[in-house]
Amino acid sequence: MELNVINEQGQETAKVAASDAVFGREYNEALIHQIVVAYMANARQGTRAQLTRAEVHHSTKKPFKQKGTGRARAGMTSSPLWRKGGRAFPNLPEENFSQKINKKMYRAAIASILSKLVADGRLVVVDSLDVDTPKTKAFAAKAKALGVADSALFIANDVSDNLYLASRNLKNVSVVTPRYADPLSLIHYKKVVVEKAAVAKLEEMLG
Repeated sequence: MELNVINEQGQETAKVAASDAVFGREYNEALIHQIVVAYMANARQGTRAQLTRAEVHHSTKKPFKQKGTGRARAGMTSSPLWRKGGRAFPNLPEENFSQKINKKMYRAAIASILSKLVADGRLVVVDSLDVDTPKTKAFAAKAKALGVADSALFIANDVSDNLYLASRNLKNVSVVTPRYADPLSLIHYKKVVVEKAAVAKLEEMLG
């Protein structure tokens, strides 16, 4: 298949050959859902902690006598049934949320997302993303000319210092290399702008 290549003014100038296995794959919603859920789970840190009934601040004194009150018997106020009592099955700091993802599944999911972006007209290929000066204004003008100023993920073959500095302060804009194009970002942004040289890199990684 072929992808249209546009210049800095947003005009179509040429076409670039692209692999059907990466940019023309059949959409697999179930696989993409599985990969996105696993990606988000793997980003979680097991830092939350709750107190057991042994760890909460409590007294071992019996709250009230065993019989004669009409209430359910109680031994101490640290019971999970009581307000400010401990948790029966607390979340612990060493809790592991990670999910295993096979490399073949991950690559297939990324290729399926890219193919869906092409089919929906959300993927744009440009000649070059580099800018002459590390000025946010320069990169913002380029993004506006490409029609992706509001929300876009830029995939550059190589992120130069000028490109990094010029793009880092823009809201809803992210610039990455093909290696760091994760499934969540590809879905989140309205447009995905790929540098012409990065198309071959994506095919090498996912093919």
